[in-house]
Amino acid sequence: MTAATHSSLFPQAPDSADAVLEGLDPEQREVATALRGPVCVLAGAGTGKTRAITHRIAYGVRAGILQPSSVLAVTFTNRAAGEMRGRLRQLGAQGVQARTFHSAALRQLQYFWPKAIGGSLPRLVDRKIQLVAEAAAACRLRLDRGELRDATAEIEWSKVTQTVPGDYARAAAKAGREVPRDPAEIAQLYAAYEDLKRARAVIDFEDVLLLTVAVLQDRHDIAEQVRAQYQHFVVDEYQDVSPLQQRLLELWLGERDDLCVVGDASQTIYSFTGATPDHLLDFRTRHPGATVVKLVRDYRSTPQVVHLANGLLAQARGRAADHRLELVSQRAPGPEPAYTEYPDEPAEADGAARRIRELLDAGVPAAEIAVLFRTNAQSETYEQALADRGVPYQLRGAERFFDRPEVRKARVALRGAARFGGNDTLLEDAVDLPSQVRAVLSGEGWTTQPPAGSGAVRERWESLAALVHLAQDFAAARPGATLADLVAELDERANAQHAPTVQGVTLASLHSAKGLEWDVVFLVGVAEGMMPITYAKTDEQIEEERRLLYVGVTRARERLHVSWALSRSPGGRASRRPSRFLDGLRPGSGTAAAGRGGAAGGIERGVTGGAALAPAVPRRTRRSPARCRVCGRTLTDAGEMKLMRCEDCPSDMDEGLYERLRDWRAVQARRSGQPAYCVFTDKTLMAIAEAVPDAEGELARIPGVGVRKFNRYGADVLAICAGQDVPGGEVED
Repeated sequence: MTAATHSSLFPQAPDSADAVLEGLDPEQREVATALRGPVCVLAGAGTGKTRAITHRIAYGVRAGILQPSSVLAVTFTNRAAGEMRGRLRQLGAQGVQARTFHSAALRQLQYFWPKAIGGSLPRLVDRKIQLVAEAAAACRLRLDRGELRDATAEIEWSKVTQTVPGDYARAAAKAGREVPRDPAEIAQLYAAYEDLKRARAVIDFEDVLLLTVAVLQDRHDIAEQVRAQYQHFVVDEYQDVSPLQQRLLELWLGERDDLCVVGDASQTIYSFTGATPDHLLDFRTRHPGATVVKLVRDYRSTPQVVHLANGLLAQARGRAADHRLELVSQRAPGPEPAYTEYPDEPAEADGAARRIRELLDAGVPAAEIAVLFRTNAQSETYEQALADRGVPYQLRGAERFFDRPEVRKARVALRGAARFGGNDTLLEDAVDLPSQVRAVLSGEGWTTQPPAGSGAVRERWESLAALVHLAQDFAAARPGATLADLVAELDERANAQHAPTVQGVTLASLHSAKGLEWDVVFLVGVAEGMMPITYAKTDEQIEEERRLLYVGVTRARERLHVSWALSRSPGGRASRRPSRFLDGLRPGSGTAAAGRGGAAGGIERGVTGGAALAPAVPRRTRRSPARCRVCGRTLTDAGEMKLMRCEDCPSDMDEGLYERLRDWRAVQARRSGQPAYCVFTDKTLMAIAEAVPDAEGELARIPGVGVRKFNRYGADVLAICAGQDVPGGEVED
């Protein structure tokens, strides 16, 4: 469900270029009219980024500044690309290519392969896990289903970060990845998998990007041909770009800079796949003359929902948090978020289903309600609870709408009726377009009342019902439209993957919900161990979990229900507690922490010399309550606060680094004539040896490292942490 569904489904295209700009706010208008040179749009959740960039493309095309065929807009999902094509079509900007990175690369690879390599492009395998299983057998590795899935993910990560098998172990250790098996075994499996693909003359999804990059790097004539075709690029969700995708983008661009990127570092939730917000955050450094536009007017959510979202990020840490955007709701006030604690998970699922049933009975459309959870394994409990209360639902991430067998058959039936309808007895009593569609689809299994229960029968009915509703909306928007007109509309929507709304409550993981929105959102399972997930250990992983919850919160337009269960099953030990991310935000959990102010909306013109999007100079910030980074308990002891963990929680300190820091401290103390603790206390040195900072910002955030000590000792400490020798660092006899 997207914001577009709240406007007319079939609007008339604007009658001029200037009309395209109508209704845009000042920042969105700046995005739409900045058509030359590098442009970076920092767009918070719900601020209309898709609206801004589609109007930008449409304005350029309608004003004659951009040729439709010279524009390439890329994003990360087929759904997002389809929505972009649909909006551009409505704005009168047909002919613009809006694709995913992989789709655009595959199209180019298929076209240029005969010229660059010769012959036909190798077959693309849809699912690589079977090949990985065969490679594991060849290596005599016994992997269960879970290990196979994890090993496949490691291979995918290696390829998008351009890591070859021989470098895997070192790269995985540097990235801090939780590997499913010994790194040497994964490297062996990765090499065997690549050998197996070559032997069978097949390629996988990641190879599409790798091979396109290779062709464009090695064949300058082909690269120039691509650059002659596309002169203007727009990249959506730029915070999710992998190193490999960034390399492909650079090859597409060449020496030019007509590039518009759009993203939000606070919505980076795919770093486990190789995505990194660094390309977004460093954009101004790479393009000193760039125009930076910040969108912070939130048109999606009520002030109450926005307040919770801002509160979540106010407690965040890390580089992405330094660039967070403070959203400002543009909507009327609504209800406060509701927080509910349940004794166990089945009770939590039944509680959500009961509330949803009440909402449906009160007139809220099922398509405007979503249940969002951390893992797909949580879905089954909610499917059963909804079915028990007669609530229709759909699973997000299932087969695409126009690819469903029942939808394909329905389109064939509608096309036949449009062609030979005059001789079809089914249509004799049909007086208008909606009744004609209902008559045709009744032959495909549609009935006026939905079937009882859940499962495949109900899902097929929901698909056909969506086509019936679409026909009603189409007829209302275009009086006099014929069945043939509707068939043409369905064809265009299928090509754009612009699916109609299915009338059912959406069940989705937080990852698959990104980019969507609903009037009512139920965030379930928001407890320690699930949010953050148990295997999130490092500070970076914990912060990504926080951003994932932020994405979930910002999916809600009007009402937000947050819940958790104290145990997994009825009668179980009530050992769980609400997520630490809610501390200070939900009622009864203390006072909300005062966070750093987020970036305000506005426009920054490019300057010669350039600068990063924000200075990397250490600065004092008002901190949220200190919590143990191991168990999450609030810390009050000064020594524990410096370590950022409880005294009795396990330490991962680098003992060798700690000793080198102590030796260095002794030299500094002797030179200054002070006690050693005046340089740094033992606790601060331990905290440094545990964190092993490799950047100024990381060192500056360690408790006990103030501005004065950072300026005096920071360079030495970072050098020691990097394993370098510090000049004059020897203790004198």
